Amino acid sequence: METLQSVMIPLMLTLKIASISTVFVTILGIFIAYMLAKREFTGKWLAEVLVTLPLVLPPTVTGYILVLVLGKNGIFGSIFTKITGSGILFTWQAAVIAAFVVSLPMMIKTATSAIGAVDRNVEEAACVLGRSEFETALYITLPLAKKGIVAGCVLSFARAVGEFGATLMVAGNIQGRTSTMPLSIYGAYQTGNDELANLLVLILVVISFITIAATGKLGER
Repeated sequence: METLQSVMIPLMLTLKIASISTVFVTILGIFIAYMLAKREFTGKWLAEVLVTLPLVLPPTVTGYILVLVLGKNGIFGSIFTKITGSGILFTWQAAVIAAFVVSLPMMIKTATSAIGAVDRNVEEAACVLGRSEFETALYITLPLAKKGIVAGCVLSFARAVGEFGATLMVAGNIQGRTSTMPLSIYGAYQTGNDELANLLVLILVVISFITIAATGKLGER
């Protein structure tokens, strides 16, 4: 019974954090990807560098930057504290933010390539027939780029599920509150509970396998 709880609690928490993170990643990621793929603007190169940065930064560095931003003296942390009366660090919401930040670049990179590959002649034809840019994007561009967008969503979800470093920095490893699957594996290994660590690792491998297989099937359709 204790082993079951040690598995189910971090599993449910991880899936909740990854799912919420992926929803926001999908919404913001598609918007940013469309702007990068279809628009030319001053500072575009800088925007591309900034969205790629979390991919190359060590997770602990990303986590430390988030601590500065989300802390009680940080820009967002101070606002959150004034509104709610409590800090956001060392909560599951902080883990969602960490997962969002580290997985957003995957969504943007994948979706940008897919959206950029859509034939501009088709889009221009839609505009000539009276469709607005928003309608063209919604009914033409995004449907034609859906395979890349779906792939970005899946990769972002998988990255959020496996997030460790930044989450540890901003949310800690509080049992039952912020201890996700990767953090629980780390904790089990540290305490010498190899049986629990092996079980958690197996579950994560199965989740990853199912996710990738489902993406492949969806892509075939």
